[in-house]
Amino acid sequence: MFVEQSAPAHGNTNARFLQQHILFLLHHRCKTIRHLAQIHGHITTNGFASKSFVLVKLLALYTSFNNFPCAHQLFDQMGNPSTSVWNQILRGYSIGGNPRKSFELFNYMGRSLARPDGHTYNFVINGCAKGGLFGEGEQVHGRVMKSSFCSDIYVMTSLVDFYVKSGGEDGVGKAKLVFDEMPDRNVVTWNSLLLGFFRCGDVDGAQRIFEEMPVRNVVSWTTMIAGCAQKGRCKESLSLFRSMQKEGIKFDQVTLVAVLSACAELGDLNLGKYIHSYVFESFAYRRKPILISLKNSLIHMYASCGEIEAAFGIFKRMEKRTIVSWTSMITGFAKHGYGDEALSVFRWMETVEKESNIRPDKVTFLGLLCACTHSGYVNEGRHYFRSMTADWGIEPTIEHYGCMVDLLSRAGLLDEAHELVKLMPMKPNDVVWGALLSGCRIYKSVELASDVAHWLTEELEPQRAAGYFVLLSNVYAAAKKWEDVVAVRRKMLDIKTKKPPGLSWIQIEGSIYEFLAGDRSHENAPMIYDVLDEITKEARCQRYVPYFTDAFVGI
Repeated sequence: MFVEQSAPAHGNTNARFLQQHILFLLHHRCKTIRHLAQIHGHITTNGFASKSFVLVKLLALYTSFNNFPCAHQLFDQMGNPSTSVWNQILRGYSIGGNPRKSFELFNYMGRSLARPDGHTYNFVINGCAKGGLFGEGEQVHGRVMKSSFCSDIYVMTSLVDFYVKSGGEDGVGKAKLVFDEMPDRNVVTWNSLLLGFFRCGDVDGAQRIFEEMPVRNVVSWTTMIAGCAQKGRCKESLSLFRSMQKEGIKFDQVTLVAVLSACAELGDLNLGKYIHSYVFESFAYRRKPILISLKNSLIHMYASCGEIEAAFGIFKRMEKRTIVSWTSMITGFAKHGYGDEALSVFRWMETVEKESNIRPDKVTFLGLLCACTHSGYVNEGRHYFRSMTADWGIEPTIEHYGCMVDLLSRAGLLDEAHELVKLMPMKPNDVVWGALLSGCRIYKSVELASDVAHWLTEELEPQRAAGYFVLLSNVYAAAKKWEDVVAVRRKMLDIKTKKPPGLSWIQIEGSIYEFLAGDRSHENAPMIYDVLDEITKEARCQRYVPYFTDAFVGI
């Protein structure tokens, strides 16, 4: 047994040696729960079971191994636990997945001789935030205000974070009240409040907080960059990243994940490639670990920018993949019309899944159904739609039903698509009805289109109905139902709907240009429209066949 070592045979020297020996074992030799049990026995045999420093370390190790029965048994055997011992059991339950137990013990601590310190309040408050115990957290807040820790910057920062995580404008409002009452704040306090404004959707408020911050660190910048990207302000996100570089703030991999998300949304391939080269030179070339989430973001960026081969190259070289990796690749292929490749990647994942315990999720199946839709694979689509529930226990959402309705409608199976809509366990939305209406337009099914029109006029909000009214008008026009065309147009005027113009963008020589449908404000608009007319004529004269290399051999 590794704990057996001889010790000097003299009183104080022996005790000091044993103490050092036990600390050495606890810090360096405890690798498994079995080792811990052996060391615990060694501690009891040598009379160190009542030493506070030993008990604190034992509790920390038991909770780190998620062995809470032994941890609590050890705790219960103590006659009068010190504050350090209380803190360790509170911390263990807060981190280990039972925050409510931590709160209950905190209440019991109030009836003991031990007195809470700053660490105590931090552990319990963080546990309440993690466990969603918002009422209990407010009780702890009340205890803090009655104690001497109401001016403790770390305890008060934990309270700001707690209220931010409680969600919504109400939570952020309470966080702001705590923040305003603090005599001193650190950068962590500011960052917590900054995140809160993004969580409740107040991007402008977050911008004001960011500008007021006396000190910003990489977390501050990353929070702003990620928040703007997630709220659709991708140009601002990239502008912040450039400002961050100008100010000499060293960004980390988490920052790059956020920046790549904005690049994917805007199609900024140049910046995405710059980040890729930076990652290679700073991490891969020097054999430093790279976050899987960063590799996933590179896959998503390249796929979104149309560089599907580059995306697949990164994917193939990944030593370890998560379900996000597989899903990003499947979805990337699907969006670019490579249905066979998307399905091949899924089959590859199924073989790997048996060894690595990777399971597809709802987003994975959305990618699969999208691939089937774009490639016209009706039978495969039906198979994967059934497989979701039968093989993987995943209940389809309205998005999955929308994909199936789109797939069936595109294939001309309008009756089957309509039947699926009627059998849906949830109320169909505009996307589902719109997919069916698109099929009606393709196959000139006026009768079914009229049924859909009833839903459009009765249930859909006017500001969202414009595009579908135009589609319905096109169905009637294709069938030469001119009176119905006029009726639809009149209905659009009556409810004051207006179809929002389409938007696209392109990157040329490092600059991104946006174009609205019908917009002629660009200085080269006449030339641009002439080129578009020529491309349209050629596309109508020739059948376009996408070119792809042999990059997929071996999937």
